[in-house]
Amino acid sequence: MSLLLVTDERFLDHRAGSQHPEQPARLTAVWEGLDAAGIDDALIRRAPRLATDSDLLGVHLENHLARLVGIDDQGGGRCDGDTVMGPDSWVAARLAAGAGLVAVEGLEAGDADLAFCAVRPPGHHATPDRSMGFCLLNNVAVTATALTGAGHRVAIVDVDAHHGNGTQDVFYEDDQVLFVSCHQWPLYPGSGSIAEMGAGVGAGTTINVPLPPGAAGDDYRQVMGTVVVPAMERFGPDWLLVSAGFDAHRDDPLTDMGLTSADYAGLVTDLVGLVPAGRVVLFLEGGYDLSALANSTGATLAATLGVAHRIEEVTGRGRGGVADEVDALVTDLVRRHDLET
Repeated sequence: MSLLLVTDERFLDHRAGSQHPEQPARLTAVWEGLDAAGIDDALIRRAPRLATDSDLLGVHLENHLARLVGIDDQGGGRCDGDTVMGPDSWVAARLAAGAGLVAVEGLEAGDADLAFCAVRPPGHHATPDRSMGFCLLNNVAVTATALTGAGHRVAIVDVDAHHGNGTQDVFYEDDQVLFVSCHQWPLYPGSGSIAEMGAGVGAGTTINVPLPPGAAGDDYRQVMGTVVVPAMERFGPDWLLVSAGFDAHRDDPLTDMGLTSADYAGLVTDLVGLVPAGRVVLFLEGGYDLSALANSTGATLAATLGVAHRIEEVTGRGRGGVADEVDALVTDLVRRHDLET
């Protein structure tokens, strides 16, 4: 097994402020986590390319891109209350948006079995017309749009603790993309209710799993086995894209979930096995405790390559009434999406 690693030191140049949670040290932690996992011999390193205007206009509106260019021309500035551009952020954002396209090209050429885009800024909150939630451009959506444009069916599974509202907005009425988001509820950005299921020809192709705070490994595994796997099997994607946010880790300072790095490793590995080799791209999204981010990235990528790198143990059900809430949620999702087997 081999993994195409698409990353670049220029991602370190995106700076939103010294106290901002989305800091360059996040990417350094990811690299350190991969080094500690001992998988260097299986990594095929590749530099990203700048996404072109044509690449971006498949997802974002022209006036949105013009606004970002204008902020860049001024040397940086604030996009919204918590999303900031520095002098080099526009280049980093275009590289992040182009990274998945490089990954797809490499996989289609047979260069590796799967790919991981270790990029920043993250992307899943960026809507067609708005940068928000630390995200400037929607990296996973740019790649998915390129794939559907080439005639492929794409599944996007978002395991970030925050709902991938931007990705949902892009594909809400698209029947060629299955979007599944497993996220803490309630939490920023406030979207992602169970009732949001897609519209038009895309009705039913959006599946939101709003998990209660404290949900842990066995809760997520129940969701994957009972909801996500049957939905994927029914949809029959050609490609799987994973918004790999590691902020559902129990040590993350911005969330209240209960996963460990070992939980992440198992969950992502199970997802990867649902499509053929050479058709999976993972994108770094959130994760704000540096040790948890390093451990989770290393354990997860090692597991996808068949290498055991366990720093923590898997977890069971969430405490208190969490298990009952998850059971009820899963039952409701199975009914709404007709996933009875």
